[in-house]
This record gives sequence, C-alpha cells and structure tokens, in this order.
Amino acid sequence: MDKFRAMTTFVQIADAGSLTAAAWAMEASLPAVVRSLAAYEAALGVRLFNRTTRRISLTEEGRRHLASCRQLLAALHDAEAELKNDAAEPTGLLTITAPVLFGQMHVAPLVTRFVRQHRQLRCRLTLLDRVVNLLEEGIDVGIRIGHLDDSSLVALPLGHMRRVVVASPAWLREHGRPTHPNDLLSANCVRISDHTPTWGPFRDGHKTLKLHVSGNLEFNHIAPAVQACAAGAGFGQFLSYQVAPLLQSGDLETVLDGFEEAPRPIHVVYPHARLLPARSRAFIDFIRQELKGFAPGNDPP
Repeated sequence: MDKFRAMTTFVQIADAGSLTAAAWAMEASLPAVVRSLAAYEAALGVRLFNRTTRRISLTEEGRRHLASCRQLLAALHDAEAELKNDAAEPTGLLTITAPVLFGQMHVAPLVTRFVRQHRQLRCRLTLLDRVVNLLEEGIDVGIRIGHLDDSSLVALPLGHMRRVVVASPAWLREHGRPTHPNDLLSANCVRISDHTPTWGPFRDGHKTLKLHVSGNLEFNHIAPAVQACAAGAGFGQFLSYQVAPLLQSGDLETVLDGFEEAPRPIHVVYPHARLLPARSRAFIDFIRQELKGFAPGNDPP
C-alpha cells in the first residue's frame, strides 16, 4: 500500500465530505478511493469514518489522525518546495534594511556583489537608524545591531561590536587621558543630536554608570561627529565599526576600555515563515558567510 497516497486520499475525503466528491477532486474512480480508504483503515486497525448510505463522518480516532496527517503532508510539501527553491535561481524583488552607516560601509557592497551574482534578482536596500517592523513595512531581511526583543523574528548571529569612547591623539596629549567615566562629565564631548545625551552604559565593578555629557559640538549624523573627534574637537562615543578605519590609521584612540559594556550582537533577521523565498534564503546564506564572526578590526569586507 502506498501510505502517502492513502493518507492524501483520507484527507481529501475529510475535506470533500464524501467519497464521491473526493474521487472527483482527485480525478480518480470511486472504487479506487473506496479501496484506498479500506486498505488504510485495515493497516491502522481503526475505523476513520462512520459511513451510512447518506453521509460520512469522522470518528474520534479519525479526527485525531486527520490533524496528524495534515501536519505530515504539509511538512513533506515544505521539504519538497524548499529543495525546489534551493535549486531555483533567485528572482523577484528582495528588500533589505540596515542601519545607515553600517549599511553604507558593509551591507551595500555585499548587496552589490550579491546582485551581480544573481542577474535575475532585483534588490532594494533601505538604510534607516530606527527599528523597522519588517512585516508592516514589507521588508524581507534586516540587519540589527544590539539585543533583540521581537519574538516574531528569526535571528541568526553575524558577529559583535563594541561601544567605545574615542578621541584624537592630539586631544589626549593636550587634555590628558581619562581614567574613569566620570572624567567625561567635565570634558568636551561631541554629541549626536537625535541620540540621548546620556553616554554609557559603563561597567564600574558591579555598578552600571550612565553619564549626562555636554559639549560645544552637536551633529545630526554620525559621520561628521566621527570626523570632528578625529580633528581634535573632543571625546566621542560610537559603535566600533563607525570608527574602525580611523582607529586603524591612528587618527583616533579608544579610552576607558576597561569600563566598556559587553559587546553588542549583530544579527540578520527575517519574519517567522514556514517557507522562505529562494531570494531571501540565498541572501541570508550569503551575508552570514561574508560577515561570519564580524568584529571591527578583523578585516571586515
């Protein structure tokens, strides 16, 4: 007996409400459907339907078994579709979101390479420094920095980054190197206007510190604030990827390293779904490989 076909026939009878309707839907003969059901019931050792000359209805065992059959058939369908998706060349529109500067520095070049590898695909990359609701805004894949609290998303780790306090060597020679986060309270700090003026958190033994800093320079974008710090305007607090090139060149130095919070994780996220389109699955696999273990200073792409 073909158990898969017998199980499919059983589900079709339950959905159609009669043997005749099931035979019509399956483009099979009525005797073939009757034989399949009888053989399946015999193999299981239970009666799945109560049958009279006028109607057919599920038994209690039939109702329980129907739910199991639906799950098994759906899982098989998904497995087959996944293989077809894996074999298929990605097509259609893939929408991606990432933080602005991280997206410019690391995601956009990867998206460009990905599209060049898959000529039938179109990609739209949206860079935003806010948490995007992927489902509501129709986004397929997102890159998130920091701890996640949205349980509706699947999150796969890419790496991590630090939040660091930096200044130029010239500034440190003139004003000295802080030895404790509280030293920033009396220092000139370059701030980001759409961010909170509170810096931190810093770890001081078992305590967590947050500081309300001040200064004579404020920007509404991160890039000019980084450049101002490199030019000797004061201290700045940034994510490590934002200042990695200037740290490597020696134009900036980190301070207060021993007081840093734990590194922040980076994830690629996407909505929970039983089946991902081939384009989403291919991009997720690609970016996980390209940014595997990402940490600024470890030769990121």
